[in-house]
Amino acid sequence: MRASTFILSALGSSVFAAPTFPDLNVAAALPGGIDTVAEYFNLLASKVQASKILTQAPVCDLSKASLPAAPTPLPPPTAGLYLKHVALGRGTQNYTCDLKNATAVPVANGAVATLFNASCLASTYPDLASSLSRAAIQFNLTENESKLAPSNLGVSGLHYFTTTTTPFFNLDVSQNLKLGEAQCNKTNNTPAPANAAKGQKGEPAVPWLKLVAKVGASGGLQEVYRVETAGGSAPASCKGLTPTFEVQYAAQYWFFAK
Repeated sequence: MRASTFILSALGSSVFAAPTFPDLNVAAALPGGIDTVAEYFNLLASKVQASKILTQAPVCDLSKASLPAAPTPLPPPTAGLYLKHVALGRGTQNYTCDLKNATAVPVANGAVATLFNASCLASTYPDLASSLSRAAIQFNLTENESKLAPSNLGVSGLHYFTTTTTPFFNLDVSQNLKLGEAQCNKTNNTPAPANAAKGQKGEPAVPWLKLVAKVGASGGLQEVYRVETAGGSAPASCKGLTPTFEVQYAAQYWFFAK
């Protein structure tokens, strides 16, 4: 599915192309990640095959998307809000260590991620979107990444922290898709499912979150959910680590607006 396909998914319903195989060097996958990538492509192949017998193109309708639920569910979106955007984030969870303390444990220090437009994928092929979260952790991002491997999803935003406790989302980076910006507060968290994808070095998946936008958010953005996480967790101790370090992760971000 080409990036232009997903630009159509900002609001409401639209028709989009059936799934196709991306331009990708599968050899770029990290050693040990080939099986996960193969599972994604096998599922993608089944969608491509099924699309050949459709009488019309699938409809991208975010109102029919279903927010993934953890074993211990997060609170639902506030009544009256609507799903505005779904992005697949790929980046790093960042940590610090006090090396002067022999018993120190890593302390969270924000995150940095590129957000890729997964609205139509999540609303029409949720199983494929979930599989992509698991596969994306197996590919390293380049400095100027424009597509999310192993897919052709285009960039729709950026995620970083303005303070150590304030996540920020910029969904205005695309010339064709201006969805707003929001600083947020974390209000709820829940452990990722036991079978959640591990990181590049076997790190457990970071928790799922519900975030609430602070005053001043644009585009009507009100609530953000981090779900379908892969990797990102820090080691249990700082032994053998540097004062600052990063852990690769992937996650879906669901944005609700008024």
